[in-house]
Amino acid sequence: MAKSYPYQYLNTRIKSEEYVERRETLMAHMADNSIAILPSATLQIRSNDTEYKFRQDSDFNYLTGFLEPDSVLVLVPGREKGEVIYFCREKDPDKELWDGYREGPEGLCASYGADDAFPINDIDDILPGLLESRERVYYAMGRRPEFDQRIMNWLNALRATARNGSHPPGEFSDLNHLLHDMRLFKSRPELKLMQAAADISCMAHNHAMATCEPGMYEGQLEAEYLHQFGVRGAPAAAYNTIVGAGANACVLHYVENNQKISDGDLVLVDAGCEFQSYASDISRTFPANGKFTKAQQAIYEIVLEAQYAAIDATVAGNHWDDPHNQSVRVIGQGLLDLGLLEGDLNEIIETEKYKEFYMHRVGHWLGMDVHDVGDYKICDEWRVLEPGMVMTVEPGIYISPSNKGVKAKWRGIGIRIEDNVVVKRKGNDVITSAAVKTVADVEKQMAKARTSKSSKNKLGVSKAKKSVQKKARAKKASPKTKASKKTLAKKIKTKKRAAIKKRKKS
Repeated sequence: MAKSYPYQYLNTRIKSEEYVERRETLMAHMADNSIAILPSATLQIRSNDTEYKFRQDSDFNYLTGFLEPDSVLVLVPGREKGEVIYFCREKDPDKELWDGYREGPEGLCASYGADDAFPINDIDDILPGLLESRERVYYAMGRRPEFDQRIMNWLNALRATARNGSHPPGEFSDLNHLLHDMRLFKSRPELKLMQAAADISCMAHNHAMATCEPGMYEGQLEAEYLHQFGVRGAPAAAYNTIVGAGANACVLHYVENNQKISDGDLVLVDAGCEFQSYASDISRTFPANGKFTKAQQAIYEIVLEAQYAAIDATVAGNHWDDPHNQSVRVIGQGLLDLGLLEGDLNEIIETEKYKEFYMHRVGHWLGMDVHDVGDYKICDEWRVLEPGMVMTVEPGIYISPSNKGVKAKWRGIGIRIEDNVVVKRKGNDVITSAAVKTVADVEKQMAKARTSKSSKNKLGVSKAKKSVQKKARAKKASPKTKASKKTLAKKIKTKKRAAIKKRKKS
Protein backbone atom coordinates (compact mmCIF):
# COMPACT_ATOMS: atom_id res chain seq x y z
CA MET A 1 0.00 0.00 0.00
CA ALA A 2 1.38 3.44 -0.92
CA LYS A 3 2.43 5.67 1.96
CA SER A 4 0.12 8.61 2.62
CA TYR A 5 1.56 12.13 2.88
CA PRO A 6 -1.04 14.53 4.31
CA TYR A 7 -1.02 18.07 2.96
CA GLN A 8 -0.84 19.35 6.53
CA TYR A 9 0.19 22.86 5.53
CA LEU A 10 -2.42 23.71 2.92
CA ASN A 11 -4.57 25.78 5.25
CA THR A 12 -1.63 28.09 5.94
CA ARG A 13 -2.30 31.15 3.79
CA ILE A 14 -2.06 34.93 3.77
CA LYS A 15 -5.47 36.39 4.62
CA SER A 16 -7.11 39.09 2.49
CA GLU A 17 -6.82 41.58 5.35
CA GLU A 18 -3.03 41.45 5.14
CA TYR A 19 -3.05 42.32 1.44
CA VAL A 20 -5.26 45.32 2.24
CA GLU A 21 -2.83 46.39 4.95
CA ARG A 22 0.14 46.08 2.57
CA ARG A 23 -1.50 48.27 -0.07
CA GLU A 24 -2.47 50.86 2.53
CA THR A 25 1.07 50.91 3.93
CA LEU A 26 2.52 51.45 0.47
CA MET A 27 0.08 54.24 -0.34
CA ALA A 28 0.86 55.92 3.00
CA HIS A 29 4.51 56.18 1.92
CA MET A 30 3.73 57.55 -1.54
CA ALA A 31 3.93 61.28 -2.24
CA ASP A 32 0.80 63.39 -2.46
CA ASN A 33 -1.04 63.36 -5.79
CA SER A 34 0.82 60.29 -7.05
CA ILE A 35 -0.02 56.99 -8.74
CA ALA A 36 1.61 53.54 -8.61
CA ILE A 37 1.43 51.07 -11.48
CA LEU A 38 2.39 47.40 -11.12
CA PRO A 39 1.91 44.81 -13.90
CA SER A 40 1.67 41.08 -13.25
CA ALA A 41 3.89 38.45 -14.80
CA THR A 42 2.97 37.12 -18.24
CA LEU A 43 2.98 33.60 -19.67
CA GLN A 44 6.38 32.62 -21.06
CA ILE A 45 6.98 30.37 -24.08
CA ARG A 46 9.02 27.24 -23.34
CA SER A 47 9.14 25.82 -26.86
CA ASN A 48 7.03 26.33 -29.96
CA ASP A 49 3.47 26.64 -28.62
CA THR A 50 4.03 25.27 -25.10
CA GLU A 51 4.46 27.51 -22.08
CA TYR A 52 6.28 27.36 -18.78
CA LYS A 53 4.05 26.81 -15.77
CA PHE A 54 2.93 30.28 -14.73
CA ARG A 55 4.51 31.85 -11.65
CA GLN A 56 3.20 35.23 -10.52
CA ASP A 57 5.52 38.24 -10.18
CA SER A 58 6.51 38.43 -6.51
CA ASP A 59 5.83 42.16 -6.10
CA PHE A 60 2.38 41.87 -7.71
CA ASN A 61 1.61 38.79 -5.62
CA TYR A 62 2.76 40.54 -2.43
CA LEU A 63 0.24 43.34 -2.89
CA THR A 64 -2.67 41.35 -4.33
CA GLY A 65 -2.51 37.58 -3.80
CA PHE A 66 -3.96 37.40 -7.34
CA LEU A 67 -2.30 34.64 -9.36
CA GLU A 68 -3.56 35.23 -12.92
CA PRO A 69 -1.36 36.59 -15.74
CA ASP A 70 -2.02 39.68 -17.86
CA SER A 71 -3.18 41.86 -14.98
CA VAL A 72 -2.27 45.34 -13.73
CA LEU A 73 -2.65 46.88 -10.27
CA VAL A 74 -3.04 50.67 -10.05
CA LEU A 75 -2.96 52.50 -6.71
CA VAL A 76 -4.22 56.09 -6.63
CA PRO A 77 -4.13 57.45 -3.06
CA GLY A 78 -6.94 59.90 -2.36
CA ARG A 79 -9.02 59.05 -5.43
CA GLU A 80 -12.66 59.64 -4.53
CA LYS A 81 -14.04 56.82 -6.68
CA GLY A 82 -11.65 54.29 -5.17
CA GLU A 83 -7.90 53.97 -4.62
CA VAL A 84 -7.39 50.34 -5.70
CA ILE A 85 -7.93 49.62 -9.40
CA TYR A 86 -7.32 46.39 -11.30
CA PHE A 87 -7.16 45.47 -14.95
CA CYS A 88 -7.51 41.77 -15.72
CA ARG A 89 -8.69 39.22 -18.26
CA GLU A 90 -12.42 39.08 -18.84
CA LYS A 91 -14.55 36.04 -18.09
CA ASP A 92 -14.69 33.86 -21.21
CA PRO A 93 -16.39 30.42 -21.02
CA ASP A 94 -14.70 29.17 -24.20
CA LYS A 95 -11.19 30.08 -23.05
CA GLU A 96 -11.87 28.91 -19.51
CA LEU A 97 -12.80 25.52 -20.96
CA TRP A 98 -9.27 25.24 -22.37
CA ASP A 99 -7.12 27.16 -19.89
CA GLY A 100 -8.99 27.24 -16.59
CA TYR A 101 -11.07 29.51 -14.44
CA ARG A 102 -10.82 33.32 -14.58
CA GLU A 103 -11.94 35.70 -11.86
CA GLY A 104 -12.81 38.53 -14.23
CA PRO A 105 -13.38 42.12 -13.04
CA GLU A 106 -16.36 41.08 -10.93
CA GLY A 107 -14.31 38.49 -9.05
CA LEU A 108 -11.57 41.01 -8.31
CA CYS A 109 -14.08 43.41 -6.79
CA ALA A 110 -15.68 40.62 -4.77
CA SER A 111 -12.57 38.80 -3.53
CA TYR A 112 -9.40 40.86 -4.04
CA GLY A 113 -10.21 44.28 -2.62
CA ALA A 114 -10.67 46.14 -5.91
CA ASP A 115 -12.58 49.41 -5.76
CA ASP A 116 -12.77 49.32 -9.56
CA ALA A 117 -11.83 46.59 -12.03
CA PHE A 118 -11.74 46.72 -15.82
CA PRO A 119 -10.95 44.35 -18.70
CA ILE A 120 -7.26 44.40 -19.57
CA ASN A 121 -8.15 45.22 -23.19
CA ASP A 122 -9.55 48.57 -22.02
CA ILE A 123 -6.35 49.71 -20.32
CA ASP A 124 -5.25 52.00 -23.21
CA ASP A 125 -8.51 53.91 -22.90
CA ILE A 126 -8.66 54.17 -19.11
CA LEU A 127 -5.14 54.38 -17.68
CA PRO A 128 -4.10 57.64 -19.41
CA GLY A 129 -7.03 59.31 -17.68
CA LEU A 130 -5.78 58.00 -14.32
CA LEU A 131 -2.28 59.35 -15.06
CA GLU A 132 -3.55 62.79 -15.99
CA SER A 133 -3.12 65.46 -13.29
CA ARG A 134 -0.92 63.20 -11.16
CA GLU A 135 2.41 64.73 -10.17
CA ARG A 136 4.45 61.53 -9.70
CA VAL A 137 4.39 57.97 -11.05
CA TYR A 138 5.76 55.07 -8.98
CA TYR A 139 6.86 52.33 -11.33
CA ALA A 140 9.71 49.79 -11.64
CA MET A 141 11.15 50.95 -14.94
CA GLY A 142 13.32 48.44 -16.81
CA ARG A 143 11.80 45.20 -15.53
CA ARG A 144 9.12 44.88 -18.25
CA PRO A 145 10.42 46.54 -21.44
CA GLU A 146 7.16 46.07 -23.35
CA PHE A 147 5.08 47.57 -20.54
CA ASP A 148 7.66 50.37 -20.11
CA GLN A 149 6.96 51.35 -23.69
CA ARG A 150 3.20 51.39 -23.13
CA ILE A 151 3.61 53.76 -20.18
CA MET A 152 5.80 56.05 -22.26
CA ASN A 153 3.20 55.99 -25.03
CA TRP A 154 0.46 57.05 -22.57
CA LEU A 155 2.63 59.85 -21.19
CA ASN A 156 3.56 61.06 -24.67
CA ALA A 157 -0.09 61.10 -25.65
CA LEU A 158 -0.86 63.28 -22.62
CA ARG A 159 2.04 65.60 -23.40
CA ALA A 160 0.78 65.97 -26.96
CA THR A 161 -2.50 67.34 -25.63
CA ALA A 162 -0.93 69.65 -23.03
CA ARG A 163 -2.07 72.70 -25.06
CA ASN A 164 -5.64 71.52 -24.53
CA GLY A 165 -5.17 71.58 -20.77
CA SER A 166 -3.99 68.04 -19.96
CA HIS A 167 -1.42 67.78 -17.19
CA PRO A 168 0.90 64.73 -17.48
CA PRO A 169 3.02 63.58 -14.51
CA GLY A 170 6.37 65.32 -14.21
CA GLU A 171 8.27 62.83 -12.04
CA PHE A 172 9.04 59.12 -11.95
CA SER A 173 10.03 57.29 -8.76
CA ASP A 174 11.28 53.74 -8.43
CA LEU A 175 8.50 51.65 -6.91
CA ASN A 176 11.05 49.07 -5.79
CA HIS A 177 12.57 51.47 -3.27
CA LEU A 178 9.38 51.50 -1.18
CA LEU A 179 7.97 48.07 -1.93
CA HIS A 180 11.14 46.04 -1.46
CA ASP A 181 11.85 47.55 1.92
CA MET A 182 8.37 46.45 2.98
CA ARG A 183 8.99 42.91 1.72
CA LEU A 184 12.24 42.67 3.66
CA PHE A 185 10.38 42.50 6.98
CA LYS A 186 8.27 39.34 7.27
CA SER A 187 4.93 39.28 9.10
CA ARG A 188 3.86 36.37 11.32
CA PRO A 189 1.73 34.79 8.56
CA GLU A 190 4.69 35.04 6.18
CA LEU A 191 6.96 33.38 8.72
CA LYS A 192 4.44 30.54 9.09
CA LEU A 193 4.55 29.95 5.35
CA MET A 194 8.35 30.04 5.39
CA GLN A 195 8.41 27.58 8.28
CA ALA A 196 6.14 25.26 6.28
CA ALA A 197 8.48 25.49 3.28
CA ALA A 198 11.43 24.83 5.57
CA ASP A 199 9.77 21.81 7.20
CA ILE A 200 8.98 20.21 3.84
CA SER A 201 12.51 20.82 2.59
CA CYS A 202 14.06 19.43 5.79
CA MET A 203 12.08 16.21 5.40
CA ALA A 204 13.26 15.97 1.81
CA HIS A 205 16.92 16.39 2.81
CA ASN A 206 16.69 13.75 5.53
CA HIS A 207 14.92 11.41 3.12
CA ALA A 208 17.60 11.96 0.48
CA MET A 209 20.37 10.98 2.89
CA ALA A 210 18.50 7.75 3.54
CA THR A 211 18.05 7.14 -0.18
CA CYS A 212 21.51 8.00 -1.48
CA GLU A 213 23.92 5.21 -2.30
CA PRO A 214 26.88 4.73 -4.65
CA GLY A 215 25.89 3.81 -8.18
CA MET A 216 22.81 6.00 -8.47
CA TYR A 217 22.83 9.15 -10.60
CA GLU A 218 22.66 12.73 -9.37
CA GLY A 219 19.40 13.19 -11.27
CA GLN A 220 17.83 10.25 -9.45
CA LEU A 221 18.62 11.92 -6.15
CA GLU A 222 17.15 15.18 -7.45
CA ALA A 223 13.96 13.27 -8.31
CA GLU A 224 13.71 12.11 -4.69
CA TYR A 225 13.67 15.75 -3.57
CA LEU A 226 11.06 16.82 -6.10
CA HIS A 227 8.88 13.87 -5.14
CA GLN A 228 9.09 14.72 -1.44
CA PHE A 229 8.22 18.35 -2.19
CA GLY A 230 5.21 17.41 -4.28
CA VAL A 231 3.64 14.79 -2.05
CA ARG A 232 3.83 17.17 0.91
CA GLY A 233 2.00 19.99 -0.85
CA ALA A 234 4.82 22.01 -2.42
CA PRO A 235 4.52 21.35 -6.16
CA ALA A 236 7.67 23.20 -7.19
CA ALA A 237 11.28 23.73 -6.21
CA ALA A 238 12.16 27.32 -5.34
CA TYR A 239 15.15 27.18 -7.71
CA ASN A 240 17.08 24.72 -9.86
CA THR A 241 18.24 21.93 -7.56
CA ILE A 242 22.00 21.39 -7.24
CA VAL A 243 23.16 17.79 -6.77
CA GLY A 244 26.94 17.75 -7.11
CA ALA A 245 28.78 14.50 -6.41
CA GLY A 246 32.57 14.39 -6.04
CA ALA A 247 34.32 17.16 -7.94
CA ASN A 248 30.97 18.53 -9.17
CA ALA A 249 30.43 19.88 -5.65
CA CYS A 250 33.20 22.39 -6.37
CA VAL A 251 31.04 24.05 -9.06
CA LEU A 252 28.93 26.55 -7.13
CA HIS A 253 25.91 26.54 -9.46
CA TYR A 254 26.19 23.03 -10.88
CA VAL A 255 22.73 22.00 -12.15
CA GLU A 256 23.38 19.37 -14.85
CA ASN A 257 22.84 16.59 -12.28
CA ASN A 258 23.64 13.85 -14.79
CA GLN A 259 26.71 12.08 -13.38
CA LYS A 260 26.95 8.79 -11.52
CA ILE A 261 27.61 8.98 -7.78
CA SER A 262 30.68 6.93 -6.87
CA ASP A 263 31.68 5.19 -3.66
CA GLY A 264 33.75 7.66 -1.61
CA ASP A 265 32.11 10.75 -3.13
CA LEU A 266 30.72 13.57 -1.07
CA VAL A 267 27.35 14.73 -2.39
CA LEU A 268 26.52 18.43 -2.07
CA VAL A 269 22.80 19.11 -2.42
CA ASP A 270 21.36 22.63 -2.52
CA ALA A 271 17.59 22.21 -2.65
CA GLY A 272 14.49 23.89 -1.29
CA CYS A 273 10.81 23.96 -2.12
CA GLU A 274 8.49 26.88 -2.76
CA PHE A 275 5.32 26.80 -0.69
CA GLN A 276 2.48 29.28 -1.26
CA SER A 277 4.99 31.52 -3.11
CA TYR A 278 7.57 31.51 -0.27
CA ALA A 279 10.98 29.91 -0.66
CA SER A 280 13.23 27.74 1.44
CA ASP A 281 16.92 27.29 0.66
CA ILE A 282 18.93 24.49 2.29
CA SER A 283 22.31 22.93 1.52
CA ARG A 284 23.62 19.72 2.99
CA THR A 285 26.72 17.68 2.15
CA PHE A 286 26.96 13.98 2.96
CA PRO A 287 29.05 10.90 2.00
CA ALA A 288 27.48 8.70 -0.64
CA ASN A 289 28.48 5.54 1.23
CA GLY A 290 27.39 6.84 4.62
CA LYS A 291 30.83 7.41 6.14
CA PHE A 292 33.08 10.50 5.93
CA THR A 293 36.77 9.95 5.25
CA LYS A 294 39.18 11.67 7.64
CA ALA A 295 39.99 14.36 5.05
CA GLN A 296 36.31 14.95 4.25
CA GLN A 297 35.41 15.17 7.93
CA ALA A 298 38.24 17.63 8.65
CA ILE A 299 36.97 20.08 6.01
CA TYR A 300 33.33 19.47 6.98
CA GLU A 301 33.98 20.30 10.63
CA ILE A 302 35.55 23.64 9.64
CA VAL A 303 32.53 24.60 7.53
CA LEU A 304 30.12 23.57 10.27
CA GLU A 305 32.04 25.56 12.90
CA ALA A 306 32.02 28.57 10.56
CA GLN A 307 28.26 28.25 10.13
CA TYR A 308 27.66 28.09 13.87
CA ALA A 309 29.75 31.24 14.34
CA ALA A 310 27.88 33.04 11.54
CA ILE A 311 24.48 32.02 12.95
CA ASP A 312 25.49 33.31 16.38
CA ALA A 313 26.23 36.68 14.73
CA THR A 314 22.87 36.79 12.93
CA VAL A 315 21.12 38.85 15.57
CA ALA A 316 19.40 42.22 15.77
CA GLY A 317 21.84 45.10 16.14
CA ASN A 318 24.65 43.45 14.20
CA HIS A 319 25.44 44.56 10.68
CA TRP A 320 24.71 42.46 7.60
CA ASP A 321 28.44 41.84 7.16
CA ASP A 322 29.09 40.52 10.68
CA PRO A 323 28.00 36.89 10.06
CA HIS A 324 30.18 36.78 6.94
CA ASN A 325 33.20 38.13 8.78
CA GLN A 326 32.79 35.50 11.49
CA SER A 327 32.66 32.73 8.89
CA VAL A 328 35.78 34.06 7.19
CA ARG A 329 37.77 34.02 10.44
CA VAL A 330 36.80 30.44 11.27
CA ILE A 331 37.44 29.15 7.75
CA GLY A 332 40.72 31.05 7.47
CA GLN A 333 41.99 29.60 10.75
CA GLY A 334 40.80 26.12 9.84
CA LEU A 335 42.60 26.19 6.51
CA LEU A 336 45.74 27.40 8.30
CA ASP A 337 45.52 24.55 10.81
CA LEU A 338 45.25 21.97 8.00
CA GLY A 339 48.15 23.51 6.05
CA LEU A 340 45.99 24.52 3.10
CA LEU A 341 46.95 28.15 3.71
CA GLU A 342 50.12 29.61 5.14
CA GLY A 343 50.84 32.83 7.00
CA ASP A 344 49.03 34.97 9.57
CA LEU A 345 45.24 34.90 9.88
CA ASN A 346 44.81 38.67 9.76
CA GLU A 347 47.05 38.87 6.70
CA ILE A 348 45.09 36.07 4.99
CA ILE A 349 41.83 37.93 5.64
CA GLU A 350 43.21 41.31 4.56
CA THR A 351 44.67 39.96 1.31
CA GLU A 352 41.63 37.69 0.78
CA LYS A 353 43.78 34.59 0.24
CA TYR A 354 40.91 32.54 1.68
CA LYS A 355 38.89 33.26 -1.47
CA GLU A 356 40.78 30.50 -3.27
CA PHE A 357 38.65 28.13 -1.20
CA TYR A 358 35.74 30.29 -0.01
CA MET A 359 34.76 32.69 -2.78
CA HIS A 360 31.15 33.65 -2.01
CA ARG A 361 29.45 35.58 0.79
CA VAL A 362 27.84 33.79 3.70
CA GLY A 363 24.23 34.42 2.71
CA HIS A 364 21.42 36.46 1.19
CA TRP A 365 17.91 37.65 2.01
CA LEU A 366 15.18 35.02 1.71
CA GLY A 367 11.42 35.35 1.19
CA MET A 368 9.12 35.22 -1.84
CA ASP A 369 12.25 35.11 -3.98
CA VAL A 370 15.19 32.84 -3.15
CA HIS A 371 17.55 35.79 -3.49
CA ASP A 372 14.99 38.07 -1.96
CA VAL A 373 14.66 41.82 -2.34
CA GLY A 374 16.02 44.44 0.05
CA ASP A 375 19.10 46.62 0.23
CA TYR A 376 22.25 45.22 1.82
CA LYS A 377 23.73 48.67 2.29
CA ILE A 378 22.23 52.03 3.21
CA CYS A 379 24.28 55.15 2.45
CA ASP A 380 27.22 52.86 1.65
CA GLU A 381 27.09 51.29 5.13
CA TRP A 382 26.18 47.65 5.77
CA ARG A 383 22.60 47.40 6.90
CA VAL A 384 21.76 46.74 10.54
CA LEU A 385 19.93 43.45 11.11
CA GLU A 386 16.41 43.90 12.51
CA PRO A 387 13.63 41.58 13.75
CA GLY A 388 11.59 40.06 10.93
CA MET A 389 14.44 39.81 8.46
CA VAL A 390 15.19 36.33 7.10
CA MET A 391 18.52 35.32 5.59
CA THR A 392 20.47 32.25 4.63
CA VAL A 393 23.73 31.31 6.35
CA GLU A 394 25.79 29.14 4.00
CA PRO A 395 29.58 29.04 4.36
CA GLY A 396 31.52 26.60 2.21
CA ILE A 397 34.93 25.31 1.25
CA TYR A 398 35.65 24.20 -2.33
CA ILE A 399 39.00 22.66 -3.24
CA SER A 400 39.42 22.35 -6.99
CA PRO A 401 40.32 18.87 -8.26
CA SER A 402 43.01 20.53 -10.37
CA ASN A 403 44.64 22.41 -7.46
CA LYS A 404 48.20 21.09 -7.47
CA GLY A 405 49.13 23.35 -4.58
CA VAL A 406 47.46 21.07 -2.04
CA LYS A 407 47.87 17.42 -1.15
CA ALA A 408 45.91 14.96 -3.25
CA LYS A 409 43.68 13.91 -0.35
CA TRP A 410 42.09 17.39 -0.29
CA ARG A 411 41.45 17.77 -4.02
CA GLY A 412 37.87 17.66 -5.26
CA ILE A 413 36.30 18.18 -1.85
CA GLY A 414 33.37 20.62 -1.99
CA ILE A 415 31.27 21.29 1.10
CA ARG A 416 28.48 23.79 1.82
CA ILE A 417 26.11 23.83 4.77
CA GLU A 418 23.14 26.21 4.53
CA ASP A 419 20.28 27.07 6.85
CA ASN A 420 17.52 29.70 6.94
CA VAL A 421 17.62 32.08 9.90
CA VAL A 422 14.96 34.49 11.18
CA VAL A 423 16.23 37.51 13.09
CA LYS A 424 14.22 38.02 16.28
CA ARG A 425 14.15 40.67 18.99
CA LYS A 426 16.31 38.38 21.08
CA GLY A 427 18.52 35.94 19.24
CA ASN A 428 17.32 34.14 16.13
CA ASP A 429 15.38 31.13 14.92
CA VAL A 430 16.98 28.55 12.61
CA ILE A 431 13.83 27.36 10.87
CA THR A 432 15.66 24.61 8.96
CA SER A 433 17.29 22.96 11.99
CA ALA A 434 15.31 19.73 11.42
CA ALA A 435 17.64 18.80 8.54
CA VAL A 436 20.46 16.84 10.19
CA LYS A 437 23.96 18.25 9.72
CA THR A 438 26.51 17.18 12.35
CA VAL A 439 28.89 14.44 11.26
CA ALA A 440 27.48 12.06 13.85
CA ASP A 441 23.86 12.79 12.93
CA VAL A 442 24.47 12.50 9.19
CA GLU A 443 26.24 9.17 9.55
CA LYS A 444 23.55 7.95 11.97
CA GLN A 445 20.78 8.95 9.56
CA MET A 446 22.45 7.12 6.70
CA ALA A 447 23.33 4.08 8.83
CA LYS A 448 19.76 3.84 10.09
CA ALA A 449 18.48 3.76 6.54
CA ARG A 450 20.97 1.09 5.53
CA THR A 451 20.11 -1.04 8.56
CA SER A 452 16.43 -0.72 7.70
CA LYS A 453 17.06 -1.77 4.10
CA SER A 454 19.15 -4.73 5.26
CA SER A 455 16.45 -5.87 7.70
CA LYS A 456 13.80 -5.66 5.02
CA ASN A 457 15.94 -7.68 2.64
CA LYS A 458 16.56 -10.36 5.29
CA LEU A 459 12.88 -10.43 6.19
CA GLY A 460 12.02 -10.81 2.54
CA VAL A 461 14.46 -13.73 2.13
CA SER A 462 13.09 -15.39 5.26
CA LYS A 463 9.50 -15.08 4.03
CA ALA A 464 10.52 -16.47 0.66
CA LYS A 465 12.17 -19.51 2.27
CA LYS A 466 9.12 -20.20 4.43
CA SER A 467 6.88 -19.93 1.39
CA VAL A 468 9.01 -22.43 -0.54
CA GLN A 469 9.03 -24.84 2.41
CA LYS A 470 5.25 -24.55 2.82
CA LYS A 471 4.69 -25.30 -0.86
CA ALA A 472 7.02 -28.28 -0.64
CA ARG A 473 5.14 -29.72 2.34
CA ALA A 474 1.82 -29.19 0.61
CA LYS A 475 3.10 -30.87 -2.52
CA LYS A 476 4.40 -33.79 -0.46
CA ALA A 477 1.11 -34.18 1.38
CA SER A 478 -1.17 -33.88 -1.66
CA PRO A 479 -2.17 -37.05 -3.58
CA LYS A 480 -0.81 -36.05 -6.95
CA THR A 481 1.41 -39.05 -7.81
CA LYS A 482 0.14 -41.93 -9.98
CA ALA A 483 0.42 -44.36 -7.06
CA SER A 484 -1.66 -42.22 -4.76
CA LYS A 485 -4.30 -41.74 -7.47
CA LYS A 486 -4.65 -45.54 -7.96
CA THR A 487 -4.97 -46.09 -4.22
CA LEU A 488 -7.67 -43.46 -4.00
CA ALA A 489 -9.59 -45.00 -6.92
CA LYS A 490 -9.56 -48.46 -5.27
CA LYS A 491 -10.90 -47.00 -2.03
CA ILE A 492 -13.76 -45.33 -3.91
CA LYS A 493 -14.68 -48.58 -5.74
CA THR A 494 -14.62 -50.57 -2.50
CA LYS A 495 -16.96 -48.07 -0.82
CA LYS A 496 -19.37 -48.22 -3.78
CA ARG A 497 -19.50 -52.06 -3.72
CA ALA A 498 -20.16 -52.08 0.01
CA ALA A 499 -23.01 -49.61 -0.43
CA ILE A 500 -24.60 -51.75 -3.22
CA LYS A 501 -24.46 -54.95 -1.11
CA LYS A 502 -26.03 -53.12 1.81
CA ARG A 503 -28.96 -51.96 -0.34
CA LYS A 504 -29.54 -55.51 -1.78
CA LYS A 505 -29.69 -57.08 1.69
CA SER A 506 -32.19 -54.49 2.79
